[in-house]
Amino acid sequence: MAKFVFTPNDSSEIANDYDAVIIGAGGAGLTAAIQANELGLKVAVFEKNAELGGNTNRASSGMNASESLVQINEGIIDNKEDFYEETLKGGGRLNDPELLRYFVDHSALAIDWLSDHGIELTNLTITGGMSKKRAHRPASMAPVGNYLVSGALEQIQKENIPVFNNTKVTKLIRADKQRVTGVEVETPAGTKTVSAKAILLASGGFGSSKELIKKYRPDLVDFKTTNQPGATGDGLKLAEEVDAQLEQMDFIQVHPTAQTDTDHVYLIGEGLRGEGAILVNKSGKRFVNEMNTRKIVSNAINDLHEGGAYLIFDQGIRENFTAVEFYDHVGLVSHGNTLQEVAQAIDVDGDNLQATVDTWNDAINQKNDAQFGRTTGMDRSITKGPFFAIHINPAIHYTMGGIHITPKTEALDTDGNVIPGLYAAGEVSGGLHGNNRIGGNSIAETVIFGRQAGMQMTDYVRNNK
Repeated sequence: MAKFVFTPNDSSEIANDYDAVIIGAGGAGLTAAIQANELGLKVAVFEKNAELGGNTNRASSGMNASESLVQINEGIIDNKEDFYEETLKGGGRLNDPELLRYFVDHSALAIDWLSDHGIELTNLTITGGMSKKRAHRPASMAPVGNYLVSGALEQIQKENIPVFNNTKVTKLIRADKQRVTGVEVETPAGTKTVSAKAILLASGGFGSSKELIKKYRPDLVDFKTTNQPGATGDGLKLAEEVDAQLEQMDFIQVHPTAQTDTDHVYLIGEGLRGEGAILVNKSGKRFVNEMNTRKIVSNAINDLHEGGAYLIFDQGIRENFTAVEFYDHVGLVSHGNTLQEVAQAIDVDGDNLQATVDTWNDAINQKNDAQFGRTTGMDRSITKGPFFAIHINPAIHYTMGGIHITPKTEALDTDGNVIPGLYAAGEVSGGLHGNNRIGGNSIAETVIFGRQAGMQMTDYVRNNK
């Protein structure tokens, strides 16, 4: 079967006005475009990059949801309150409670909505900080982000929703310091002004902006990043120019497992640990509960002062996290027919590594990790050769802060009032995650609040004709 290829619209086709303009063609923007179009709005998506999908393309683990039909079909009895409380705890209890409540209550509906659009997430894994398998992913166990983007673009092509790449929004137009009424865009053919009744900022975070990282977290300025190069916070700057309020901008997440030894940084998805991988130091010993929150695991790796750590796993785990095939293809994976061979390949003590894995396998058999108290990601032991290792280091991954929004995705100004006609969803918005994002919650955020933005923009346009 031929691979689906989406061709963006030519900038010469940009109309003078739309009901809704969506800035950013990642998960949130594409979801909002589909939802608003289905509700009758004339929609356009503007993406500054040549490639569509943004950081969503790089997401690998899954999309969190609780009380889903997929969970029930797997015999998993979950509840929203646990999802709420574990996300709140993971975020240092600094999450916006109203945003979080909407998020949790609409997570299973979002899985169903995707399914209705041919985007099936029917396999489950688990991420750090969660007590149940909530991370929904494709049956193939392929990375969820690119699968979601491809599926959304297929829907967008089917519905003839215009998507323009290499089209950068440079200004939001605000009438009389009230409603936002349009945008200025730079296109290959020049600058154009486009009117719109509603505008959604879905432009992502600032994980690739040295300027903004230095401004808000100078201690992280020398860290590498897992973000795509276009994640430079342009939407935040546009929002500030119309007096939008930014919040929690110093909350920047460092992901514990990135491969930073090459010029291109590769995120090693949390799902690999969720399927059973462990972390060891240069002595070949475990040093942390690998399924703790990203903040805690990252700090534990940095505290080693050993230039990173190693993920250790076997063929059985590899078969349940297919992103490893890509990691191996680009040369990130060390191999060995035995653990001793893997130890030799990565220059750690082979006897220690063997003892560590033996102890870990006993913990799985006894369902008790006496060393570090891990209780999840323990479905399979490390026994099936060949064996593998990936060298990892923490890297900047996600910016939790952003535009202050209501649960309706309405952008607030610096006085806390709604800016009429302006919405924000996805990583460009702030408040949902607190000071640490749980793995699997970003893809969920893009779909849940992308849908909400599509619905709320439609309601706004209908009421302001």
